[in-house]
Amino acid sequence: MVDLHSILADHRSKDGKETSSKLSDSQNFTPSVSEIPDLFFDEILQSFKLSRVEIMVIMYLYRKVWCRPNLYKTHGISPLMSHTEMANNLGLHLEDIYHALRRLEEYNFISTIRSGQYFVRKYFTKENDEFFSQTYDDFDI
Repeated sequence: MVDLHSILADHRSKDGKETSSKLSDSQNFTPSVSEIPDLFFDEILQSFKLSRVEIMVIMYLYRKVWCRPNLYKTHGISPLMSHTEMANNLGLHLEDIYHALRRLEEYNFISTIRSGQYFVRKYFTKENDEFFSQTYDDFDI
C-alpha cells in the first residue's frame, strides 16, 4: 500500500509552489484555540443576522478581550489597538472596520471607550450577561 505522505511529498501544485515544505511546516505548528460561547452560534448569529465583516470584527475584538492575556479583562475592555492594524490583520478596508464597529455598537455588543479601545460584552447582550451573572468589576455600560 502506498503511503499518503510519500504521495504528498511528490506532489507539485498547479501554482508552482512547493507543497512538501508547507506540509512539514504545518506538522510542527499547533494552532491556538479561542473559547467562544456556543451562545454566539446558537442565538446571536440567528437573531441578529450579522454580516461577514461584522462577525470578523466582533470575533477579533472578543479574542482580544476574552481569549488573550489582557490587563482589562475583568472590565471587559480591550487593550488599546490601531484601527489600521485591525484592518490589516483582518484583510479588510478601514471604512469596512468603521462601519462594522458602528453596527456592533448599535446592537450593544460593544461600546467605544475611546478610539481603538472597546468594552466587549462576554455574552454579547446585556440580557445574556445578566442571565449568566456576568459582571464587570463595577464597570458596565
